[in-house]
Amino acid sequence: MKKELLKIALRQNAVVIPENSNLAQENITATTAVFIANCNRLGYTFSEDLLKAINNISPKEKLEILDFLKEVSGMNKNWTPLVKQWNIPTGESVLDHAVTFLANVLNSKKGTRLPCNHVIPYGSFPMERYNGCPYCGTPFAFEELNYTAGKNKLKVLKLWREVDLTDYLKDLLQSPTALDATQVDNIKILLDNYSVPADTEVKMKETLMVVIDALVGLGKDHEAGLYFKSPSDILRYLWYKHTGFLQLVEPKTIINRVMRNSSNIHRYVNKSGESKTKALTKLKLKFGRKECRRYAQWINGLQMSIASQCENMHPKRNMWVRIIRALRLAEYAKKPGFEKLAALLDTFYNKDYEVWQGRVDHFKLKCDEEGTFSLLKQRPGLFARSLFSTMLWFGPNKTLEHFREVIDKVPSRLVFTLNMYADIYFVQGASRTIKALGGTNVKIPGNKLLQLYPDRDLNSMKMMIQNLSLDRIKKNFSSVINTNESIYIDKQLYNIPIAIGDRNEQLQDMPTALMGTRFPVEGDTVRLFLNWGEGLPAQHLDMDLSCKVAYDNREEFCSYVKLTIEGCQHSGDIQRIPHKVGTAEYIDIDINRLQQLKARYVSFTCNAYTNGALSPNLVVGWMNSQYPMHVTKRGVAYDPTAVQHQVRITQTLTKGIVFGVLDVAKREIIWLEMSFGGQVVQNMSTKTVESLINKLDAKLKIGELLDLKAETHGLTLVSEKELADEVYDLDWARNTAQVSQLFLS
Repeated sequence: MKKELLKIALRQNAVVIPENSNLAQENITATTAVFIANCNRLGYTFSEDLLKAINNISPKEKLEILDFLKEVSGMNKNWTPLVKQWNIPTGESVLDHAVTFLANVLNSKKGTRLPCNHVIPYGSFPMERYNGCPYCGTPFAFEELNYTAGKNKLKVLKLWREVDLTDYLKDLLQSPTALDATQVDNIKILLDNYSVPADTEVKMKETLMVVIDALVGLGKDHEAGLYFKSPSDILRYLWYKHTGFLQLVEPKTIINRVMRNSSNIHRYVNKSGESKTKALTKLKLKFGRKECRRYAQWINGLQMSIASQCENMHPKRNMWVRIIRALRLAEYAKKPGFEKLAALLDTFYNKDYEVWQGRVDHFKLKCDEEGTFSLLKQRPGLFARSLFSTMLWFGPNKTLEHFREVIDKVPSRLVFTLNMYADIYFVQGASRTIKALGGTNVKIPGNKLLQLYPDRDLNSMKMMIQNLSLDRIKKNFSSVINTNESIYIDKQLYNIPIAIGDRNEQLQDMPTALMGTRFPVEGDTVRLFLNWGEGLPAQHLDMDLSCKVAYDNREEFCSYVKLTIEGCQHSGDIQRIPHKVGTAEYIDIDINRLQQLKARYVSFTCNAYTNGALSPNLVVGWMNSQYPMHVTKRGVAYDPTAVQHQVRITQTLTKGIVFGVLDVAKREIIWLEMSFGGQVVQNMSTKTVESLINKLDAKLKIGELLDLKAETHGLTLVSEKELADEVYDLDWARNTAQVSQLFLS
């Protein structure tokens, strides 16, 4: 089985085994027993069906699966930190760094000269405690990861066949919500190996781009062109091919992010200007004749009216002007058979069209209710997106009266979104966390019109929205005939939000989790880990693992600046990566101590201190175990069986990321992904993190929706899977595309 297909299955807590096995072993073979033992050391065990299937594959295939699990578990990486037995503070201080700086400036010979050519003066850093240079952060000594079977709970993997892969592909294609980065990666791999299933409706534009790209790769340009419905679809595909972004992130946004990422708190190493030049060069549009003709044919073949196409192009007019020139569309418009393209360009350049949004704004500013609502009802989806602000402008009763007329035409995902965000929108003085396309998470103030309404009226609006959306959800459930009598709902599903809006930009190679999922902490210590630089040549590449502890009236940071604070211990700041093998940093968080200190939250962060974004394929996550986690003499503290969650960085514009928040009182870790700008953890705002947590908490949970389903269909809730006609557990919830189809189709 291909490694890429094994990767997809593991993300769904499964292993793919081919059907065409020639072996028929009944008893567990010797190679299977050894294979199981090795997988147990990695933290994995198998369901009965999977164990039987593995027993009937060749030793070579078993070895391929084991090697893959080792790779995903990080067994081939270097996990040696800068400090030996770093869980015991070294006592290093700012004075040590100052003394070492002077010794090297003055070329002192009174000290230990290291391979990096730095001299560490006697009486400064305790050199017996370091695996490298404590001054420049270059590691020299490494320890091989020695993994042994532990006492931690093993992850149970289930059996998948190829039919499960094709069914999963169909679920992804039909998902009524936008896919996250892991799902997009999955669908790309699957489309490289399987064709698009017949009679499958692709519901999301972003998913459609991946399908179209697969068809273009097979030379099926005409078939790909049939999927395009508007010029914005074509623009989205063109921009995806040019930048890799499935969303239309404008050039100025990309350039600004690249410049900010390359700025530095030390002016003499600031490379923002140089990075801007490189970004402009990279974004410059260049197309060959074959590509130009392909796009010209696609645009010429659109069935949308010319006026509608121009209106569709208007919001991105500046981009279209450049693209029309780069694709030589004016040249193709003069050729026979491209008459529709010629008419489009003529109308677009002469601005001989009306813009719907402009007319809405015109009537709205005139306080013309009839004109405004008449236009909004023409486009129910846009009506839903502007519903809250329209309620504040024209009043809730009148607005909802008109909205009810078209709510059945509004996509279910938008109705869910209204329900989830009403809680945080209609609050006086509250702020919201948003993420602009290609940007970072920022906190914005509430709508100023909220000041016109008393709290009583705002609460009433919130209840109106929630009742309206719940009625629609119940109606969706009622439309499906259900003859079952009982249902099982896993308790953990009440902690998992429905996947709408906040999508992950980084890859999850281990069993996936939705942003907002709460992980219970089993032990008294949470261990953060960061690994980067594998396969890269030796260089200055400084990635920083940090955490911010928030109290009621103060904040503390555990980072390269301060390795030891109350309740947190850092493993040392590595600034330069060794050749090819990569390196690691850790932070231990003592929950008991933080509870004694009455800490509220601990935010887990990583940053690129070096100019640019986070290193590609950087892996960051946390470990947790009800048993003590060990640290070797060299300081290696990684245990694959204790890893609770991890992500791999792939987004090229990310400078810093919050990848989790520990709720100290509840002893729960909230998995979230919040990007922010800046080289250090101090650039991250705790208020923005809390705002994002509130936003995630406001989302409907999968368990709550299943309760609503049970109520609508008259199903009895049972406590054991075996007794239920319908079973909804964590394995089912991992296929978020399937979950979305149940609630949003």
